[in-house]
Amino acid sequence: MNVITTLSAKRRERQMKYERSLLRELSIQSLKKSVQEHFGSQRIEGGVWLEQGIEEGCYDVAIEAFILGAQYSRFGHYGEPIDVIKKRCEKEFKHLTDTLFNFWLYWTFGEQNFIQESLFFACEQFVDKWWLEGYRQAEKRRKLRLH
Repeated sequence: MNVITTLSAKRRERQMKYERSLLRELSIQSLKKSVQEHFGSQRIEGGVWLEQGIEEGCYDVAIEAFILGAQYSRFGHYGEPIDVIKKRCEKEFKHLTDTLFNFWLYWTFGEQNFIQESLFFACEQFVDKWWLEGYRQAEKRRKLRLH
């Protein structure tokens, strides 16, 4: 008796395999360094446990942005400019930025508008950096025929 598999299950399995192979090239040290560069000046009250929790939340968003950039890199392979590709995933990009910003607002209790504005720009740059990193990594894998 044969096992029947659906197309969506196969597609999901192939996507998971691709994401795992991409994430092998991502290092925790580069994530940690990026969090320090973008959010090192933010004031966190609550001790070491809270700082580790916030870092891990930033790692999650960075990984999601990395994978998003890698998924949309296929359009670059077909000749689309990067600014057009970014417009394609604008909704997801905005969602990741807002998620990270709201996460920071929740844990830092920021009340002043100029602090919130600078925090939003830091979140936007952080997500953009990791989206671009994922895009470049997938583009490199495609050129080496590792996709």
